[in-house]
Amino acid sequence: MNARLLSILGISTAFLVVIFAACVNPRKGYRPSQPIPFSHQLHAGVNQIPCQYCHVSPGEGPHASVPGLNTCMNCHSQVAIQKPEIQKIHNAWKSGEPIKWVKVHDMPDYVRFNHQPHINRGLDCTECHGEVAQMDVVSTQNRFTMGWCLECHRQPENEAASTDCVTCHY
Repeated sequence: MNARLLSILGISTAFLVVIFAACVNPRKGYRPSQPIPFSHQLHAGVNQIPCQYCHVSPGEGPHASVPGLNTCMNCHSQVAIQKPEIQKIHNAWKSGEPIKWVKVHDMPDYVRFNHQPHINRGLDCTECHGEVAQMDVVSTQNRFTMGWCLECHRQPENEAASTDCVTCHY
């Protein structure tokens, strides 16, 4: 009897944890530490560098790339080269070691997301990613859950957006 009660209690607890996890999104507000502090406020805000300059592929394919050292060095071979954090970029460039940036906006492996149709539709990056140009440290501003995506896809102005499961899931 005790074993059966403990099993039922364990299964019930696991079920409640799964339900709770589905309702509370751990991604909203996610703000990982980066190997080199990077201010989007300075780069995208003050210096008005467009998102696509560093994140070169969101309009060309499914993923926005995390910038490589070549992109950083386009400016930082001339700009602020004596600053200690910029020296880290130079050292990585010289050694050929990539900087291991931590992705902030990352979807689960079972989700297939493509930036291209969203950009082609005229959506601005800020609609999903928030006002990144005002963020010193980037954090997720939206829930990025299936419900959040479906809420947008079901808006009358987005009538062409599919809500078919295979649009987003493998």
